[in-house]
Amino acid sequence: MSSIKTVCVFASSCNFLDSSYYEAASEFGDLLGKAGFDMVYGGSSLGLMWACAEKVKQNGSRIIGVMPEKLHNMGVHTDKCVELFVTPCMRSRKAKMDELSDAVVALPGGFGTLEELSEMIVQKQLGYNQKPIVLLNTNGYYNKLRDFFDEIIKQNFARDIAKKIYYIADTPFEAVEYLKNYVSENFAVTKEHIYKR
Repeated sequence: MSSIKTVCVFASSCNFLDSSYYEAASEFGDLLGKAGFDMVYGGSSLGLMWACAEKVKQNGSRIIGVMPEKLHNMGVHTDKCVELFVTPCMRSRKAKMDELSDAVVALPGGFGTLEELSEMIVQKQLGYNQKPIVLLNTNGYYNKLRDFFDEIIKQNFARDIAKKIYYIADTPFEAVEYLKNYVSENFAVTKEHIYKR
């Protein structure tokens, strides 16, 4: 059975998306909170971030925010977090979120979410952690990214084993069930994986 306690959620902070994205983020947060998971996220009071975090909190679990100083000074943070860490920059923010969490879930998001997700995939690929990494594929949002990942493997920029690094869930329920039942594998790319056929 999974030993995960705290889930890092990457997501959009935009308030102008199709309503279905907020509904899915709220459902995911609802299920996450009911399952007893705490949540680490960007600390925002906006977008899919807050749609998810608000439901986690309403179900009795903790929300922990991590926000770079520049965004904090814009006043987009919430006072509902049990803790809010303010970091010097985006790089230190990612490191803090990684430090505080046992799992990673990427809801639909923009360039920031993609950058955060990519770093966590590489961290796991190189064996720095064995955390589950889940992409919540609301409305097929990540279909083209999945195709691109497959193209990376097809053209030998990564090996087939890389598909074990991440899991793509089509529904909030599927994502939470994956976290609840996750079994860590000792996944790390070796010299042989990279340099030998």
